[in-house]
Amino acid sequence: MNEELLENLRLELRRGYLIVAVLAQLREERYGYALRKALAICGLDIEENTLYPLLRRLESQGLLVSVWREENKRNKRFYHLSGEGYETLTSLLGEWRALDASLTCIMNGVVLPEPE
Repeated sequence: MNEELLENLRLELRRGYLIVAVLAQLREERYGYALRKALAICGLDIEENTLYPLLRRLESQGLLVSVWREENKRNKRFYHLSGEGYETLTSLLGEWRALDASLTCIMNGVVLPEPE
């Protein structure tokens, strides 16, 4: 097995579901470290050098809103979904469910009738 190829394919797959996971976790306001911990509890470890650029990109796309606030005598940037972020998450989850159903069908060898 080509380990390098497998790793590259794994990273491609991971990029897509990281976005959905981050958006889903940010239905509740969190700062970066708390978001990392919440994702890790669910089995999804993410490095800071991956998470913070992703958060900035999602914010620049209008999917997240952030505010600086002091907590425990430290300034922290808190993120949460914007209205557009909620709509996007809902759409992405629908797409995810459809893809999951298709892959399950394929893996189980089920052949569905062609659409008319």
